[in-house]
Amino acid sequence: MERKKFTIVDMQNKKRDGKKITMLTAYDYPMARLVDDAGIDSILVGDSLGMVVLGYESTVPVTMDEMIHHAKAVRRGTKYAFLVGDMPFGSYQISKEEAIRNAGRFMKEAGCDAVKLEGGDEVAEVTKAIVDAGIPVLGHLGLTPQTISKLGGFRVQGKTAEGATKILDQALKLERAGCFAVVLECVPNEVARMITEKLKIPTISCGGGPYCDGQVLVTNDMVGIFDRFTPKFVKQYIKLSPLILDAFKKYKEEVENGIFPDEEHSFTIKEEELNKLKKK
Repeated sequence: MERKKFTIVDMQNKKRDGKKITMLTAYDYPMARLVDDAGIDSILVGDSLGMVVLGYESTVPVTMDEMIHHAKAVRRGTKYAFLVGDMPFGSYQISKEEAIRNAGRFMKEAGCDAVKLEGGDEVAEVTKAIVDAGIPVLGHLGLTPQTISKLGGFRVQGKTAEGATKILDQALKLERAGCFAVVLECVPNEVARMITEKLKIPTISCGGGPYCDGQVLVTNDMVGIFDRFTPKFVKQYIKLSPLILDAFKKYKEEVENGIFPDEEHSFTIKEEELNKLKKK
């Protein structure tokens, strides 16, 4: 069957039919092509690029221009996956008007299909404003990296009855505000399951366990390119960093010893042309 562009309706149908939604991050054209070719349903251009691509200590310094730059590259490599642009810190907190303007940039300049916002109560109104402007919004609850200082570090959220109830209430509020789905990051399995059963919209787990309607991972984590640290909930399907490092070392050794480039990787000129050149 011919593959078609994945849509919000497809995402909702997967929840209804009990089929899992797949999502991965991408930050550039070649990785986007690989993710898309693998048949992944949705690609998130996450502000995690600040840490895994740009080398920042957190996601907070990432700018709108940086996000748009990378989202445009990912768009060029994406044909079928549903593309979500992650709104960086400061791009939606100032005012509804500023939030709509920045969300619009993801759609108009980068060709995204939707945007993602972190937070619950504090972003419900701005979420509704963006949705009312015709831009689909993916919510994000639990561990919200943009406000990591307020949360006291990278810690599991909703471990108490009070904390779990708060996340559920926020999820319901985001659903009412018009979110088409919500990411649950670093939330206990049982809490994520309860929220998934209560919501009509899909839930996407990022360390939220197996009971959500879908899963998302940072691609650079799951293929072992980013090795500063690996979150507990990440499964590394391959560890590329040592392989790439070995290739770099071998290249250095071959260049220094005159092994590379060899005849196979060089160009030659016809002998008669070379002779003409020598006579000049």
